[in-house]
Amino acid sequence: MTAPMVVGVDGTGSGLDAVALATRLAQATGDPLIVACVYPEGRRSGFDAAAVRGPAAQALEAARALAEEAPAEYRTVPSSSPARGLAELAEEEDAAVVVVGSHRGGAFGRVASGGTAERLLHGSGCPVAVAPRGYRRRVTDKLRRVGVAFVGTPDGLEAVGHAADLAARSGLPLTLYSVVGVHADWFVPEAVRPEEETVPAEVRTEYQEALDRALAGLPDGVQATGELLYGEVVDELSVVGERGADLLVCGSRGYGPVRRVLLGTVSAALVRQASVPVLVVPRGGA
Repeated sequence: MTAPMVVGVDGTGSGLDAVALATRLAQATGDPLIVACVYPEGRRSGFDAAAVRGPAAQALEAARALAEEAPAEYRTVPSSSPARGLAELAEEEDAAVVVVGSHRGGAFGRVASGGTAERLLHGSGCPVAVAPRGYRRRVTDKLRRVGVAFVGTPDGLEAVGHAADLAARSGLPLTLYSVVGVHADWFVPEAVRPEEETVPAEVRTEYQEALDRALAGLPDGVQATGELLYGEVVDELSVVGERGADLLVCGSRGYGPVRRVLLGTVSAALVRQASVPVLVVPRGGA
């Protein structure tokens, strides 16, 4: 049984970017969409609920035109805040993911959390996907490949498991990216060499063996490969789009409430810098 994807819209381009991403995901997985516009609950005297429900309905109409190729239902949701409304709706519907757009002040073509996305990323009970700013304008084809940031920690393995499930349900190939940090004292002063050649052989072997074990543990039927990258973790993962990935899955930080998204240093940087959509997976219970 498929679980719905909850998509937050607000009448801005940011919300339409989220719809564009959710539509691509739905086309790949077959999951239905619930497109929601959260409007403020009236708690003050003289509050005119119709005055805010009208723009909310208009926001849904704009989303409808963009999501016409995916099965979707459209809702207006009253709540004290957009993040709370989307989180509660996702919990009620047992959603597979909440999809939102980037902060409108972010760089064009980059993911930038802020406002609703920031709040969801610090406490959602289900995965949160953030579309880069301007995503609806620059992406027209279907998803081609899922990427996942691989690190051999419980949260890193949780992300790999989620990405493998997504790849299996969509039929998309999966690439595990493992980043080897390059230390300055490894460099050979008498020659300029590629970064990977400056990494000691035993370090490369250790990373490769961990990557191979992760690949061997994936379910049958998942078409997966692994890549070792060399350099600064966030810098390398932020541009995996150049390596063919259309979505990057990463884990939360290694502590905090289980089954909650809680940004760590790397995931927080990725949702601000990545050139492809980023999907952050909640902490597991292990």
